[in-house]
Amino acid sequence: MSDFIQKKIINEQTRVKVKSLKQELKSLGSVAVAFSGGIDSSFLLRIASDVLGNRVLAVTIKSPSIPEKELQRAINFTREFNIKHIVAESHELDNPDFIKNDRLRCYYCKKEEFGIISELAKKNNIAFLADGQNYDDNDDYRPGSIAASELAVLSPLKNNNLSKAEIRFLSKEMGLHDWDRPALACLSSRIQYGTEISESLLKKIDHLENFLTDLGFRQVRVRHHNEIARIEIAKEDFSMLFEKDLMRKIISEFKRNGYCYVTLDLEGYSTGSLNKVLKKLNGETQED
Repeated sequence: MSDFIQKKIINEQTRVKVKSLKQELKSLGSVAVAFSGGIDSSFLLRIASDVLGNRVLAVTIKSPSIPEKELQRAINFTREFNIKHIVAESHELDNPDFIKNDRLRCYYCKKEEFGIISELAKKNNIAFLADGQNYDDNDDYRPGSIAASELAVLSPLKNNNLSKAEIRFLSKEMGLHDWDRPALACLSSRIQYGTEISESLLKKIDHLENFLTDLGFRQVRVRHHNEIARIEIAKEDFSMLFEKDLMRKIISEFKRNGYCYVTLDLEGYSTGSLNKVLKKLNGETQED
C-alpha cells in the first residue's frame, strides 16, 4: 500500500472518529472538562465548546504538582476561546496516602481532583464529567483511571479510539497553537515510588526542568532517585550535551540543588518510565 493511500485511509478513519466524538458530546447535553492545559484536554475542550457552546465548563486544578506555567497556559486558552473556566485548589499534600508515594499515588490525586470537579459541576448545573485520556493511554499504568471510573468520569477521546498522533494532527488543523508541544505529566510522576513527596521537592524538579528547557532541550524529565538525578531528554538532543560546555553547566546546577550524582538515561525520554519498576515486579518484560 502506497504512503498516499495509507495516509488517506488514516485520515478518513480519523474523520469518522471525530464525527463519533461530536455525537457523544452532543448526547451529554453539558459537560465539565478536567482541563490541564495539555494538548489532549485542550483538543477535547475545544471540540466540546464547538458542540455544546456555553454548556461546557473547564476546571483546572491548581496544586504544587502542576507547574505554574501550565496553569497560565490553561487560563490563556479558555480566554482565547471564551470558555467558562474555574481554577480550583487541591490539597493532595495534606493527604498522607498521597505523599507516601506508593503505586496508587495517582489514584489518590485523581480521586480528590475529580471530586472537586464533580462538586463544581453540580453547582453549575453540568450533567457530566470528562477527562482527556486518549487511546494510547491504555498502554501505561494509570491508577487515576480507576478513580475516574469510580466517579463516572467519561473519557470521550479514548472511547472514540483517538490516538495522540491523531489529536496532534487535528489540533494543528484546527489552529491550536500548542499542537506539537511535548507531552505533559504532573511533577509528582518524577519521584520514584516510596520516596515521600514534598512541596520543596516538587519545586526543585520544576526548577531543574525549566533550567534544561531554557538551555534548548525540548522534551525533558528530571527523575528523582534520592541523591541521584536521572535526566531524560530526546535521543536526538544527546549531541547538545557536548556543545557550549552545557554538560558542566548542567552538573553544576543540579549539584547546587542537592544532587550528588547527575546521570543521563541512555534510553532517552520515555513516558511513565518510573512504572518500569512496577512492570518488573509484576514479571513483565520491557521492550527494547
